Amino acid sequence: MIEFQKVAIPKEFALMQNHPNPFNPATNIRFNIPDDFTDGVQVKLLIYNLMGQLVTILVDEHRFPGEHTARWEGRNQRNERVSSGIYIYQLVAGEFKMTKRMVFLK
Repeated sequence: MIEFQKVAIPKEFALMQNHPNPFNPATNIRFNIPDDFTDGVQVKLLIYNLMGQLVTILVDEHRFPGEHTARWEGRNQRNERVSSGIYIYQLVAGEFKMTKRMVFLK
């Protein structure tokens, strides 16, 4: 007999604190897409420096309800290692937008 474990689909959007934080060489960023987006939603997960300049785009795709994780290895869009410091990560999904901070240490 096969048993299936029921996984709870989130009820609201959420952006969790990255882990580990501070980090080196990599960190994971988790986010939730709620169950009422049954057809999914376009999601962007963006990393900025403290001057507001875009460092890289971790996610830019259609995602469906559930818990998701993206990994950042401290690199910019040219795959170059960024300097130590505080970075901002932002989740944009439909009308939802949330921003948090993280610390990269070399």
